[in-house]
Amino acid sequence: MRKKQKISKFDAKPDVKIVVPVYNEEKTIGKLLEKMKKLGWIKQIICVNDGSQDKSAEIIKKYPVTYLEHAINRGLGGALRTGIEAGIILNAKIIVTMDADLQHKPEEIKQIIQPILEKKADVVIGTRIQDKKGMPLIRRIANIIGNLVTRVLFSINVSDSQSGFRAFSNKAAKKLVLKTNRMEISSEIVSQIKRQNLKLIEIPITAIYSNYSMSKGQGFKTGIKTMLKLMIARFK
Repeated sequence: MRKKQKISKFDAKPDVKIVVPVYNEEKTIGKLLEKMKKLGWIKQIICVNDGSQDKSAEIIKKYPVTYLEHAINRGLGGALRTGIEAGIILNAKIIVTMDADLQHKPEEIKQIIQPILEKKADVVIGTRIQDKKGMPLIRRIANIIGNLVTRVLFSINVSDSQSGFRAFSNKAAKKLVLKTNRMEISSEIVSQIKRQNLKLIEIPITAIYSNYSMSKGQGFKTGIKTMLKLMIARFK
């Protein structure tokens, strides 16, 4: 009698949509899409061109992706909201968000979605904090402040509230009520996880820091503006 082959959850090829917000990423977006293409198992990528003024659109259109475009720059939050909404419309079972600056490893998508496949989580956040090796001091400080503000304003404790590498089940994505347009989206997502009573798991990820990826992060002034916007959103 032939033995039944055990098929893992991931081998079942779940309907995963990868959302990548793009704003002036001509230096990296092609490399990221090429890496995902070589993996073979990523079937649909949603690139949201957020009003880029460089050659990002030209590069993205060389790849078989779902291409969405904002006529003007709406910010990270606006781009993520557009991408997540598109994933829902396209009946994604899982929606993954990741940055376009090559800070995240596409091969780690498997471990990010695994807790959702196993029904252990509704949302997974890839945390860079559990492995601080190579993390610049300024990023560590920014994360500590971001986590603290998120905890104080929204009463939820996470180790990396500002991580852009996340996964949402279809149910979780539909429950998110997101209104912010810029960097404050990360803390808003965390606040929604609590408000919508979604089960969260944090998974350690590899973060690759380069001069380029560091230049794309929040500066001090932007961080202050983000904090003020979060306070307004919390007490509105």
